[in-house]
Amino acid sequence: MKIVASLEDQMKITTLLMLVMMLHTANGSAATGTANFQHLNVREALAGTKIHPMSDLESYQEFSKSNTTAEECKLKLNLLHRDHITSNLSHHHHHRLNERIKRDINRVTSISRRLHITKKITKNDEGFVEEEFGSQVVSGMELGSGEYLVRIGVGSPVRNQYMVIDSGSDLMWVQCQPCTSCYQQSDPVFDPSDSATFTGVSCESTVCNRLDDQNSGCGHSGRCRYEVSYGDGSFTTGTLALETLTFGPTTVRNVAIGCGHRNQGMFVAAAGLLGLGGGPMSFIGQLGSQIDQAFGYCLVSRGGTGSYGSLVFGRGSVSSSSATWVPLVQNPQSLTFYYVSLVGLGVGGIRLPIPEHLFELTELGDGGVIIDTGTAVTRLPTQAYEIFRNYFVSGTVGLPRVPGAQIFDTCYDLSGFEMVRVPTVSFHFYGGSILTLPARNFLIPTDEMGTFCFAFAPSNLGVSIIGNIQQEGIQISIDGEKGLLGFGPNTC
Repeated sequence: MKIVASLEDQMKITTLLMLVMMLHTANGSAATGTANFQHLNVREALAGTKIHPMSDLESYQEFSKSNTTAEECKLKLNLLHRDHITSNLSHHHHHRLNERIKRDINRVTSISRRLHITKKITKNDEGFVEEEFGSQVVSGMELGSGEYLVRIGVGSPVRNQYMVIDSGSDLMWVQCQPCTSCYQQSDPVFDPSDSATFTGVSCESTVCNRLDDQNSGCGHSGRCRYEVSYGDGSFTTGTLALETLTFGPTTVRNVAIGCGHRNQGMFVAAAGLLGLGGGPMSFIGQLGSQIDQAFGYCLVSRGGTGSYGSLVFGRGSVSSSSATWVPLVQNPQSLTFYYVSLVGLGVGGIRLPIPEHLFELTELGDGGVIIDTGTAVTRLPTQAYEIFRNYFVSGTVGLPRVPGAQIFDTCYDLSGFEMVRVPTVSFHFYGGSILTLPARNFLIPTDEMGTFCFAFAPSNLGVSIIGNIQQEGIQISIDGEKGLLGFGPNTC
């Protein structure tokens, strides 16, 4: 008699086999078995869902020297969570997370759409001040654009402004007077007529010509105009100008920025956006060789108390002997995004049987893996994600499961635990480098009651994205000149 197992039975058998494999690996070597699991502090993670406003925002602008030698002299500002600069602290974590995921879905869809558009990009050869400098990064994961903020000075005299940092965008811009349409920001809207260093850009200038044809035009005044739209419906339009930006004691002159007179969208609290992408019009592209196309950031971990992060520029500030360096992969079809050489995933010390081609960037610019500050949740090809998730579930059989939430399909009720043991989760890169994530970076609370979810999601949009939840608390260094990306210790 022929017996055909149901799909449910087949899945149970597969799960059992994976569990046996993981237990065999963990028990087969006493020396390495404990390294295949780690502990998640449930109570600490839940405490981090509560937001506590800071009473003294002025400390945000104070520089402090890091613990480095005099030769390195790395400037670093004290940081605070972006939630501290909004007056609306009444929403519960569950509501804030739901809103963040909605924005995240739009972000991922927008990235996929942008990657299917071939853009004409020319190299920027403008020269700027050669100096290493830094500024503080503020987490904006719970509101607004769902990204992170940096406070910099704009114009002369200096007007301090909060700006979203975005490794997936190029053009920098701020809201400007006169404002035909502006959203609410925490600082007064920048007025270019009060700045002695503000210079409009003509349509015939080489700077204007560097704008993408779809994002530029010529106004009635002969001034270069720009227009940028984002995946969530946000947009900014205005004129292009050269202006002075100030990062603490460091001044950078003649930076091309957008002066936005019509702006709308999810940029709550921030005055604009600081583009850190790889294109010629980004802040990194404009400074170019002056900073060796090198910058680094450490995104603050979730939680409203004592959370700080950093943003630094220049190879002397990002180089670290303790960092793990992996190759960047260039996509000629899109210079903006930073592609990394991910080749596989690991759970519980095992590299999973996932075909490498699922992460490959094709010659046509399809596929590949982006590391992005603006995306929250890491997206993986559906086939890779399902293998990844199933192995993780096999290593958490003792934890009570609950229905999924939002884009998460693997969730647990940890309300009765103070500490739980979970298998390690790791990224495998070309050349053998492995990044093992802290437990808090892949099992996150979705409410205040103790529901935690596996913070990854499947995607059929082609490109994979390593999101900012997985990057939190890890020093990320990008050396565009050498074509390397580094994962270092927590230096937030």
